[in-house]
Amino acid sequence: MSSRPPATYLSKAQQVAQELLIRIVDAKIEPGQTFGTEAELLQQFDVSRPTLREGIRILEAQGVLEQRPGPGGGLVIRRPSLDMLARNLSIFLRFNDVPYVTVLQAREVIEPALAAEAAEHGTDDDFREMAESIERMKTQDDSDQAAFIAENRVFHNIVARASGNKVLETFWGTISLLAHGELHGVRYTSGNRKYVIAAHQKILNACRRRNSRAAARAMVEHVGDLEQLVRDHYKHLLGQQMSVAGHRVN
Repeated sequence: MSSRPPATYLSKAQQVAQELLIRIVDAKIEPGQTFGTEAELLQQFDVSRPTLREGIRILEAQGVLEQRPGPGGGLVIRRPSLDMLARNLSIFLRFNDVPYVTVLQAREVIEPALAAEAAEHGTDDDFREMAESIERMKTQDDSDQAAFIAENRVFHNIVARASGNKVLETFWGTISLLAHGELHGVRYTSGNRKYVIAAHQKILNACRRRNSRAAARAMVEHVGDLEQLVRDHYKHLLGQQMSVAGHRVN
């Protein structure tokens, strides 16, 4: 008979981390505020100091807590970042042999849904920001890849935020950090840039008309272009396994 514990088994440290997280959420503590000290928590939990510290380290690794030393220090609440979520997802994908093209295809499902919701729920300010992003792209130096990549991301971030769907926005933010071609050496020619600008304008026009179907179709075409670009010029990337994300793409 196997002595392996059931899949739902939690170690004592994991139980401590889970209970700490519940307390943090229930107390509605804002990022930057102090949750308590290690000494105070030892009085509240019937566990050893090493077990408590391991529980705290779990939440530190998840980006929830940070230990601040010195007078007035203690356990400070943090807001988990998309970078950390993307890194954890990339590790999972890497160990499950998920290729780059599969992540691209996930983006092709998420972003049209975001565009459709942006057309329904976006504000005039959101649409103004999209237009400003498009204008900045038009005036950029063709040789500046970094500026173009950054502005491209700005536009897609605005669409995601305008959707009002925080779950899909989070999925987009995470997937986009892994799926963007620049992580893998994909570059945009002058012709690619003009095509991207035209695609962004088409998405914006549909959003302004409050036409969710047209916005989704425009986004389907747009995000499909990256996969086509990879298939045409970077075919070696299609089956490439995901690398572990170690930095943020701006």
